[in-house]
Amino acid sequence: MKLLVIGSGGREHALVWKLSQSPRVTSILCAPGNAGTAQLAVNHAVAATDLDGLVALAENEKVDLTLVGPDDPLAAGLVDRFRAAGLRVFGPTASAARLEASKSFAKDFMVRHGIPSAGSATFTDADKALSHCASARYPLVVKADGLALGKGVVIAQTPEESSKAVREAMIEKVFGSAGDTVVIEEFLTGPECSIHALVDGNSYSLFPDAKDHKRALEGDRGLNTGGMGTISPSREVDAAMQSRIRTEILDPFLRGLKTDALEFSGMLFPGLMMTPEGPKVLEFNCRFGDPETQSLMRRLKGDLLDLIEATVDGKLSSVAPEWDDRAAVCIVLASGGYPGPIEKGKEITGLAEAAASSPDVVVFHAGTSLKDDKVVTSGGRVLGVTALGATLEEARAKAYAAADLIRFEGKQLRRDIGASVI
Repeated sequence: MKLLVIGSGGREHALVWKLSQSPRVTSILCAPGNAGTAQLAVNHAVAATDLDGLVALAENEKVDLTLVGPDDPLAAGLVDRFRAAGLRVFGPTASAARLEASKSFAKDFMVRHGIPSAGSATFTDADKALSHCASARYPLVVKADGLALGKGVVIAQTPEESSKAVREAMIEKVFGSAGDTVVIEEFLTGPECSIHALVDGNSYSLFPDAKDHKRALEGDRGLNTGGMGTISPSREVDAAMQSRIRTEILDPFLRGLKTDALEFSGMLFPGLMMTPEGPKVLEFNCRFGDPETQSLMRRLKGDLLDLIEATVDGKLSSVAPEWDDRAAVCIVLASGGYPGPIEKGKEITGLAEAAASSPDVVVFHAGTSLKDDKVVTSGGRVLGVTALGATLEEARAKAYAAADLIRFEGKQLRRDIGASVI
């Protein structure tokens, strides 16, 4: 079977890595891919947002199944385009992808179907949003409504901070049209947790939990990023909590899809806050997480292709994935300056040494490319050094030991991934 994986991040490298292990896969294409996917697949210089180019690539290469990684092409209707062309594809339609592409749409969906989340107000008028900030209780959370690469969320401690966030989003347009609308939410307390569940419209398959570290700096300080590292499991979800997640979030989500006639087939990835009252949804994502996928693919036993096909064919209830009991830790190595302006083209060394440091270590590429046969940086998040261990402590030690063998100018990483739960 010939596959096409769309995207260029660490998530896509992890998916290609896992799919390449399937005995049913004959070849994999990746568009546009990175230096890591180039080792396992044939990269094609077609952007993930080039819908026409991607349809043409799949048709010309006679691809049997396409897996969409990033959020932007889902929101733009890539799945709809592929289906209209008679191409088999994994991912939700544009209508269903609004659950991620519009925070106000998602919030309305949660309220309508009784899914626990933070209290909120939605604004399309900047003056009204600023007035709300002046009289609100603090801290609070200001969110750009649309997709903003994981950077459109500000936790404001004061009216000045929230007003600044509103002005940047709605007036200065630092997130473009994604900030035309803002959602202002109450601040929830508790540990955060990520869950993933494949959804075929009629049933779902719940993956193990994970924990992302969103802030750029240690101690959960600094700006929000796309994610600086993950652990799985998070140690926040026992059997009783997993039951609550099913009955309070996933079951009503599935019923809501049917009630609202939303055609959702793909991966649901809610971010949760484990509050004293129970789990509450911070946001819905409609694709595999990044860097959660790196940890989850290390723990997944068996054939990922079986799960993807069962989702596409509406037969999820017929498959049962197996999971490694060991813990997984992913340490993100980022370019200097991330999540702000960065410099690209820095040569990366030590990759072979890191990969050879332990059979439990895999280095997933994200913002990398090849230049004169050398691997160089080409993005904010550069690599995801991912390790398995009998315990979380062992997995962390292996991942950090491997990460320290990799060198490039400006390399930055957090040294406290997973530390808060140990």
